[in-house]
Amino acid sequence: MTEIIPAILPEDIDDLREKLSLISGIIPLAQIDVCDGRFAPTKTWPYKKGVDETFLRIVGQEEGFPFWGSVDFEADLMVKHPENIVDDWISAGAKRVIIHIESTPDPLSLFQKIKLEYGASDESSYGVETGVALNIETPNEEVYELLSEVDDEGEPAIDFVQFMGIENIGYQGEPFDERVFEKIRELRERFPDIIISVDGGVSLENASELIEAGANRLVSGSAIFESGDIAGTVEVFQNIG
Repeated sequence: MTEIIPAILPEDIDDLREKLSLISGIIPLAQIDVCDGRFAPTKTWPYKKGVDETFLRIVGQEEGFPFWGSVDFEADLMVKHPENIVDDWISAGAKRVIIHIESTPDPLSLFQKIKLEYGASDESSYGVETGVALNIETPNEEVYELLSEVDDEGEPAIDFVQFMGIENIGYQGEPFDERVFEKIRELRERFPDIIISVDGGVSLENASELIEAGANRLVSGSAIFESGDIAGTVEVFQNIG
């Protein structure tokens, strides 16, 4: 079954809590879109004005991430130099972290660091998955090295690829860009075992074709939260897969 992941673009901590409350008990994992106003033009919690105090307390283990007992989350770091904040998001409880390949000068080294320090191993209790995201204009060739690189134990540097299905990232409700279909098909043919996620513009209307192209995970914000029936919409998405 295709994994369906609700996307949250949090305005503030109250907005985040409200959105998580709507999916708690319905779906086990959400995507938190993290924007710094530099890599993506928008700013989201916790970086609207400096760094939010609640987030700092969560990072410091003084309090838990909202709904941490019922909803896991992946952090989509749409920020410039994610290497500066990725440790904070893992400390905050992220089960997956997504790094945009265009956002950092040495993505391979960053993924290797995350895998070494936080990946599933006897030395780490985190078990964090790593994903690389590509903007719609970025050629697939940019991730070939990442997908081919393995460590001494044969483990890959990354666990999944996330294709952006919209041109203007950092917003919800943007028009879907059909160029992503061919990007998915090409990567699936070259790397048949990689997990492929699609984020942006995903809807009930294009979900079937995305899955047929080779997507394993569908990330959707407005199509779920603005549906008027979150549980029913998630179920329809899941039945498509």
